[in-house]
Amino acid sequence: MILGRVYGSVVSTHKLESLVGNKFMLVQCIENNKLIDKYLVAVDGVGAGIGEDVIIAQGSSARMGMRNPNAPVDALIVGILDEKQV
Repeated sequence: MILGRVYGSVVSTHKLESLVGNKFMLVQCIENNKLIDKYLVAVDGVGAGIGEDVIIAQGSSARMGMRNPNAPVDALIVGILDEKQV
């Protein structure tokens, strides 16, 4: 799993049928409790908003979270971070 902060949204008017109805978010990755210069486009599975810290699943776990094993999804926001302790 990856931690990140929602940086913005990504709009796509044309997409595969398996992705219709999903919201895409641009997420800046967090490592060692700091934002780094790495970004992901992730499907929003939880209704995250811009500026929120989120938990992202990748790979087959992302597809399973979409409830569609054939969806071409590599990153899925699966949680909104309420608190983190270091």
